[in-house]
Amino acid sequence: MRLRHFLTGLAIALSLSMGLNMGVGAPAMAEPLAKQLFGSKSEASRQKPAPFGSYAKGCVAGAVQLPETGPTWQAMRLSRNRNWGHPDAIDFIKDLSSFAATQPGWKGLYIGDISQPRGGPMLTGHRSHQIGLDVDIWMLPTSRINLSRQTRENISSVSLRRNKGAFVNDNWSRAHHNIIREAARDKRVARIFVFPGAKVQMCKDEKGNRRYLRKIRPWYGHHYHFHVRLNCPRGARGCTEQAAPPKGDGCAEAQKWVNDILNPPPPKPRDPNAPPPKKRREYVMADLPNQCASVLRSQ
Repeated sequence: MRLRHFLTGLAIALSLSMGLNMGVGAPAMAEPLAKQLFGSKSEASRQKPAPFGSYAKGCVAGAVQLPETGPTWQAMRLSRNRNWGHPDAIDFIKDLSSFAATQPGWKGLYIGDISQPRGGPMLTGHRSHQIGLDVDIWMLPTSRINLSRQTRENISSVSLRRNKGAFVNDNWSRAHHNIIREAARDKRVARIFVFPGAKVQMCKDEKGNRRYLRKIRPWYGHHYHFHVRLNCPRGARGCTEQAAPPKGDGCAEAQKWVNDILNPPPPKPRDPNAPPPKKRREYVMADLPNQCASVLRSQ
């Protein structure tokens, strides 16, 4: 164990040194990948809580761990160690799960990935979830709050989509509508990602104030969980906000997503002389905000 910590610390020191001293022409791939460095950390940094960078390129200092089990929630897939977030995210989860527990058949929420202990790029999965302000919430109704660790590794959420996401299926309920609406009405929330059919269904069913629908954005996947993204905390100067959603309730846009699923538009012609698209490059420390170096170094 001591050897592993020594080697990890050595890799971080070398990475940070190269990131500070690299010449303009030096190859970026000489550095360790940022996801390997952040993925090796098992605990948060001992710093004041602060998100640095953007949701898909950054890190988080002083993250708080969501307790594995609470009165109205359980963190899932504990082996991933991704139940860490900015204090705003942890408080939001506690508040929303308390509301969810008032819904018929729900005792709270099952919480998926938030962030790694220090945020940053993940070894597998998400491109976002890097600054402790993204939360995945399972669609599976929370019928029990006493699942064992092993059960939480093996159990699966439930899909709510039909026809490749054009419509909701029979697993969709009024409780899903109410919980997602409650999340969107929270001032801390910037946007929520769900599959297109869910957004359209909510647009059809909502008979009251529709302002919150603006925050609910159709996106690929997101039928086993919905993804909540919080605003940057007040005073967090190192945090980069995502542009606000377009004005309006967004229902026409969601309907277009559905129409394109049901009747896919013809593919755009490709220029045979165009170069092949570049493969997305993995981030190294030099790509991240400078503050992320101190987040990694912190004990």
